[in-house]
Amino acid sequence: MRAAIGLTISLLKLRIGVAIAASALAGIAVASGPGLAWWQIAGLALAILGASGAAGAFNHYYERDVDRLMRRTRTRPFASGTFKPSPWWLVGFLGLLAASLGLASVSAGNVAAAYVFLGAFTYGIVYTVWLKRRSTWNIVVGGLAGSFAVLAGAAAVDPSPQVIPTVLAVALFLWTPPHFWSLAAAKGQDYAKAGIPMLPVVVPAYAWTLAILVHSVALAAVSLVPLWFGEGLLYGLGAGLGGGYFVWKSVKLYRVPSKENAMANFFASLVQLALLIAGALLASAVRHWL
Repeated sequence: MRAAIGLTISLLKLRIGVAIAASALAGIAVASGPGLAWWQIAGLALAILGASGAAGAFNHYYERDVDRLMRRTRTRPFASGTFKPSPWWLVGFLGLLAASLGLASVSAGNVAAAYVFLGAFTYGIVYTVWLKRRSTWNIVVGGLAGSFAVLAGAAAVDPSPQVIPTVLAVALFLWTPPHFWSLAAAKGQDYAKAGIPMLPVVVPAYAWTLAILVHSVALAAVSLVPLWFGEGLLYGLGAGLGGGYFVWKSVKLYRVPSKENAMANFFASLVQLALLIAGALLASAVRHWL
């Protein structure tokens, strides 16, 4: 049973899916409009988990050849041979995506469902198929997947564009490249062996560390913009503390571009995202209680 659960978590990339679903909840929290029923929020979160899981599973299937070359990924279900390739897997992934989009439409509306689809399409096709093996822009464009989750959450409240959710979506877009570049720097030999042109593999250290630092500074600055539009102290604390910590670690990486500092920066990006989302959710909860 435990092995089956572990395979499911790995296949559907549920750890990433939870972060994406949490980003959608943050989009709901910062959007203005009528409140959502609990079942609508739960339905959208489950739909995003399903859609991101379908895209993640397709990534495992499509990338199984290069995953075998990387120590970090060679134990994945398709790369390890635990699951055998078959067109029926693709049918299953499409079915999961279709069911997830239907759930998103019913619980959150067609606009939100469209954003859920765009997030899955960006990760599954734009990033995995079109860009990952061909361009250093791979994860930059792939970062839109998380941004669409924020916009899906906001659209569930009000389909019309809003400033704060859009700013938060930009913050998620800025977060993804330094997060994955830091991991790629720590696991550089893996990516080089697999022929994946992540930025730290193809440019000198001064260039990729500067790119990470610029992104983290921009992220920290953009994440504070909602304070000018009425987000309160709790949001500001989450955004400020998380952004400051990420910038500090990025500065250390810029000064000493070691694998240890790269991995520390990777974990700092996770702390930053967690604090940003927690700040948005807590600020929303306080507003509703007062």
